[in-house]
Amino acid sequence: MTDTLQNGRAAAVDSAAFVATPAAEVVAALTTEQKAGLTSGESFWTTKQVGPVPSIMLTDGPHGVRKQDDSADHLGMAASVPATCFPPAVALGSSFDPELLERVGVALGEESRAEGVGVLLGPGINIKRSPLCGRNFEYLSEDPLVSGVLGSALVRGVQSQGVGASLKHYAANNQEDDRMRVSADIDPRPLREIYLRGFQRVVEDEQPWTVMCSYNRVNGVPASQNRFLLTEVLRDEWGFDGLVVSDWGAVTDRVAALAAGLDLEMPANDGRSDAQVVAAVESGELDESVLDAGARRAVELVQKAVAGADADATYDVDAHHALAREAAANSIVLLRNEGSLLPLAPEASVAVIGEFARTPRFQGGGSSHVNATRVDAALESIREVAGADAVTFAPGFTIDGSDAAGLADEAVAAASSADVAVLFLGLPASLESEGFDRRDIELPAAQLELVDRVLAANPNTVVVLSHGGVVRLAPFADRVPAILETWLLGQAGGSAVADVLYGAVNPSGRLTETVPVRLQDTPAWGNFPGEHGHVRYGEGLLVGYRWYDARELEVTYPFGHGLSYTTFEYGDAVVSSDDDGLLVRVPVTNTGGRDGAEVVQVYTSLPGSTVARAPRELKGFAKVTLAAGERRDVEVRVRRTDLAYWDTRVDLWIVEGGEYTVEVGASSRDIRSVATVDVEADPVRIPLTIESTISEVMAHPVAGPIVGQALAAMAADLLGGGEPAGEAAGDAPAETAGGLGLDAEGMMQMMGAMPIGRAAMFPGSAFDLEQIEQLIAVANAPLA
Repeated sequence: MTDTLQNGRAAAVDSAAFVATPAAEVVAALTTEQKAGLTSGESFWTTKQVGPVPSIMLTDGPHGVRKQDDSADHLGMAASVPATCFPPAVALGSSFDPELLERVGVALGEESRAEGVGVLLGPGINIKRSPLCGRNFEYLSEDPLVSGVLGSALVRGVQSQGVGASLKHYAANNQEDDRMRVSADIDPRPLREIYLRGFQRVVEDEQPWTVMCSYNRVNGVPASQNRFLLTEVLRDEWGFDGLVVSDWGAVTDRVAALAAGLDLEMPANDGRSDAQVVAAVESGELDESVLDAGARRAVELVQKAVAGADADATYDVDAHHALAREAAANSIVLLRNEGSLLPLAPEASVAVIGEFARTPRFQGGGSSHVNATRVDAALESIREVAGADAVTFAPGFTIDGSDAAGLADEAVAAASSADVAVLFLGLPASLESEGFDRRDIELPAAQLELVDRVLAANPNTVVVLSHGGVVRLAPFADRVPAILETWLLGQAGGSAVADVLYGAVNPSGRLTETVPVRLQDTPAWGNFPGEHGHVRYGEGLLVGYRWYDARELEVTYPFGHGLSYTTFEYGDAVVSSDDDGLLVRVPVTNTGGRDGAEVVQVYTSLPGSTVARAPRELKGFAKVTLAAGERRDVEVRVRRTDLAYWDTRVDLWIVEGGEYTVEVGASSRDIRSVATVDVEADPVRIPLTIESTISEVMAHPVAGPIVGQALAAMAADLLGGGEPAGEAAGDAPAETAGGLGLDAEGMMQMMGAMPIGRAAMFPGSAFDLEQIEQLIAVANAPLA
């Protein structure tokens, strides 16, 4: 007998025997009632103990273990056990560092195991469609590649410790407004290429133990009942072999959800939905094999958790705090540094201004809220470096926006008497949280007024930003000499900020989302948050930087941007293509006087593509640390699958052939080297129909030559001569067809857009309907 998990604590069961028993065999010995019980919760955070199957605990992440002992609520109102609050995803994403995120994942797994948690509910990798989403601080990026690569790293780290991850929120959960009902209405290409692509990468690369379905509907169907998403895509296409769990309270029809592929409803509901499942099986509405499959997956999940459990597990609180500090420092983005104001000289007198320096905002509100083991404040950390006598402090404003009479005057006085003013600005938790969206992207007016006054009093002003979603910086971005984007940095953020301010850490973070000039410029403007239960994703594929680049819109700071205390020079990129994709090699040199890290970003495009595309798309990146003066050849691998687009004609990923442009740079708008490479096309055979256009028929390898010859003769007759249209187009461009005013080339273009079945209706057509039908049958016949 050994200890395993039950309600988050140790319970004596024969773990070895249970784990060794095939899950299907365990399920076969259970009654219908017991199987239904396995697919729903026992309490708010635990699964049911059924027969030989023990209960396990699932609890919130994703950047810390939010385990509640004696009470159970989902909004963080009740106390949870102390745990390390690592930087939320909004900051971790900016590190562009998969190895760092994997280490954070390992630490999260260690703390989960020490607390008897079997599954940690994270990471969240939803796309930042709009900066207004109140939960953006829990997500990694506006780009699916970044979300997929970094999400994979977190899952890999957590699960290396024998604890399951839960990839969430699947799918298209990109707003909080009406989140439990709204239908995200998305066309097939953006759904696949933007909103599902990150999930696909994590599932195929890492096989998370669980995937969490979202609250919302997708194209009218609740995610919890969406067979297309939960079975056809997730399992049949991507090969997912784990368990699908509902978000807490997402299920409205348990029987329909089970049939669609949802295995575990959470939280408990006093057995009401269990009874509905049993009744559905008994009446024949639900095939018992569907229930068996859900129960089997539930058993398999418990077996994994039991195998990974360790009643004696502990973790090093100090080491995890140190890791949180390292992660925070490497996630800070240096947006601007005119005159090399940063790093600060230790002997400089500093006026620290802003309540956030003393009362840090380091995490978001809602289900991810962590009871931190300790919290570092930037003010104290700065004093430790510079000395208490060299640092003055003035709050400048109140975080809650209440009466702050006299605070601004004190701040201005402090700024005017110091060598440097460091001004901490940000958003209060009341303006961004799970459960509601923001209404604007503005910093509070009192803070913007304070920027103007402090800057007038001391031109050597550094702004340090603390917030979970993008804020508009245009009012001061070109006037303040130095700006640090610190997002929400977790419990060690204060020390990390001091590390960067004074140069103990050279900043290497890069933006994983664009900072727009104004809200009206953003991709979802006019289509967010929707109306009457629907939100139309009208921007299609053009999400984030794809939108700004396609529209050639000015931005305050572009995707991928971030400065360093050193400088980097790129050489000429060399690109090769093989069956696996592209290999990009580029020499990068640290040309400054400090060691530092650069994020080399690879973007691709296909000029002349037959489908709509963004001007450039991120397809690979690498973070490389270089000593001062060091040169290194950096290699970035681009997977061939990442070059594919979703072809709606065949419902498959297809790599379009042609000469691709490969841009290597330091941001989406700081391209340092450009190369081209030929990529072989995937074979794709489009079935022809009566409604296929003449151009589509012409492109067909079988039908094309036959139709082309006939149409050339037809066009020549219309032009009044016997010469084929192709030759006439080259030799007699002025010749026109009848009274249409078209030359041969124009005539062929007009005919090309016509469905071939309708062409048969015109007098003088090269085909009759019977011939066309015969041609289509031959073209669509299976290849020998």
